Amino acid sequence: MFQFIQQQKDLAVLLTQMEQCSTYALDTEFIKVDTLYPKLGVCQINLNGQVVLLDGTSLDLEHFWQKLFAAQQNIFHACGEDIDLIYHYADQKPLKNVFDTQVAMAFLGHGLQVSYQNALKTYLNIDIEKDQTRSDWLARPLSQEQMSYAANDVLYLVKLADAVKNDLQTKGLYQYVLEDCQNLTKDIAMETPLPELYTDIGNYRHSRRELMQLQQLSIWREQITKALNQPRSFILRNSTMIDLVEKNPRNNFQLAQVKDIRPNVVREHGKMILDLLKFLPPEAEWPLRIARPVKSNSKEIAPKIDALIEQIVAQTSIPKEVLLRKKWLNAIYEHVVFHLDEQDLPPYLLGWRYDILTKPMIELLQQDIDYLATQMKVSR
Repeated sequence: MFQFIQQQKDLAVLLTQMEQCSTYALDTEFIKVDTLYPKLGVCQINLNGQVVLLDGTSLDLEHFWQKLFAAQQNIFHACGEDIDLIYHYADQKPLKNVFDTQVAMAFLGHGLQVSYQNALKTYLNIDIEKDQTRSDWLARPLSQEQMSYAANDVLYLVKLADAVKNDLQTKGLYQYVLEDCQNLTKDIAMETPLPELYTDIGNYRHSRRELMQLQQLSIWREQITKALNQPRSFILRNSTMIDLVEKNPRNNFQLAQVKDIRPNVVREHGKMILDLLKFLPPEAEWPLRIARPVKSNSKEIAPKIDALIEQIVAQTSIPKEVLLRKKWLNAIYEHVVFHLDEQDLPPYLLGWRYDILTKPMIELLQQDIDYLATQMKVSR
């Protein structure tokens, strides 16, 4: 039913077989409990119906990763963590040839996060067990139950993908899904520049001084977590960093009272954290306030926006939650209010969505520019 490869010579045979096939179905099993980077346990591949499990603890997979980047298509279900792992181990990005059945099923009205188990039940009427999800994938030997579980994750994936693709092509949505999958893998490949990390933590309520403190803390946290290969939450959680800048502790005693801060962090890094809060660059170098999230509520425009979205949903049969995410909507607002370059919009809004959604949405909001500018309440 499946082959478990632990020897380099057997991997070499698989690599030769991969040259005869251009589409692979893939999954990974890994551990990421006390590290920043995942530790690969098993990588599963379905190759023309042949399921192979690769031992991530003993094999050099450099050439295997190269095959994935050269493939015509790599099929995943919920690829986010798998792609992140591949980028780490392959030391290459982005992977542009992905078809994600979870993304695809969202276009067909199954929600944004349909599980693999439910996907198989819905499309193929197949039931699989998910009882090994939290197994120790680094322990050897693997149990028969673990290997069967891992094999099932790719055994039916090609059939699932074929069924979903058929529905997408019938509705004229297949190319849209491929584009969204490519944008997703590019998103995963993008690392936020160090000076901008604070924008994922701070919000419009924070003062410029607090944002400067968050900027310094977030840069330090990123550098130390990478150096130590520890999860960011092991050093400082986001909620802890917000509490730090709002309470602004002056000594270790006050520092220890901060929300969810670990005692060992206070002991080992307390002085550094206090210094980062205290010693700031000149005020002219502090970040500007973050724009308030805004939705057009004016009586004239709001109904028109809702009507536009409903019209596009009806015309395309694409669910509203797939068509437009909240963060994309806010990006359109900022684009209109601050007269930004269209190329700075999220890539999702510049592809197939541009003509049917982005452009008409911008034209509508420009009619509401005075109201939006008032709501933003921020200087640029």
